[in-house]
Amino acid sequence: MKTNKLLSVIFAFVLLFSAFVSVSAQDAEAVAIDKEAFDALLASGPVADVAVIAASTWASSVKEAGILRVGGTRTSFLFSQLDETDNGIRGFDAGLYQLLARYILGDESKFDLTQVTSSTRESVLTSGQVDAVFATYSITPSRQEVISFAGPYYTSQQAILVKNGNTEINGIDGLADKIVATQSGSTGPAILEEYAPDAIVQEFEDDIQARTAVEQGRADAYVTDYTLILNSIVKNPGAYAIAGDVFGPVDPYGIGLPKDSDGVAFVNDFLKLIEEEGLWTQLWQVSLGDRTGIDTAPEAPAID
Repeated sequence: MKTNKLLSVIFAFVLLFSAFVSVSAQDAEAVAIDKEAFDALLASGPVADVAVIAASTWASSVKEAGILRVGGTRTSFLFSQLDETDNGIRGFDAGLYQLLARYILGDESKFDLTQVTSSTRESVLTSGQVDAVFATYSITPSRQEVISFAGPYYTSQQAILVKNGNTEINGIDGLADKIVATQSGSTGPAILEEYAPDAIVQEFEDDIQARTAVEQGRADAYVTDYTLILNSIVKNPGAYAIAGDVFGPVDPYGIGLPKDSDGVAFVNDFLKLIEEEGLWTQLWQVSLGDRTGIDTAPEAPAID
């Protein structure tokens, strides 16, 4: 990633952190997504030419099936949240895969979602259960041994979630000898081994179980991807706090695809197109910016 883009991403994180401290302090209500704006954005997305789809075996398979099979979540408040009032799934990741469905099939509603956890994202791809995974999915060398990634389309880092009012943990140094929750199958365990080797690590199957452990006092803190913590803080204002600064390497999110699939090139071209047309920025704004009081979106990361 170029230096100016990295600085842009870091600056965006600083702004987001400041915004969420403010939200927590005011104990404000969670800010719902603007459904009308989100749906209108999807409807404005591009549709690929027949020749573009025919040039990709992966895209042609999706086109023939008439449905984009996606691995993702329905409980990520900012990235992919089910709205039970209309069964719509909205958020940053959800917007991307629905725009991709529109790009291939001409209809953003033509997708089928299989719920995944950090531990099942590779298996649904290697078993052929889904065509792609959109799930705040960090690109790592070990994962690249079994699947391929398009992107990156977003970047993050690690952060520490604690119960609101916790004054014992103020950053990474405060995790020594503390019970620290993280998700199995995520980058959390390896990050903790490197940055907090004296922490007592407990691995949980998913985000909800890890946060519940903190809420019930079975864990002192929860270390995970910063954007997942943002979800929790926005969705449950006043319940949690971020202890200290973000840390660890810049974490690129990718779109998981079958190993060596030509879908990588196809999806990368799609990502570049929606960035050029301003849809990436608009999607970030409606999914994250408007809900946190931030008017300026970060610059999209350079696509590999």
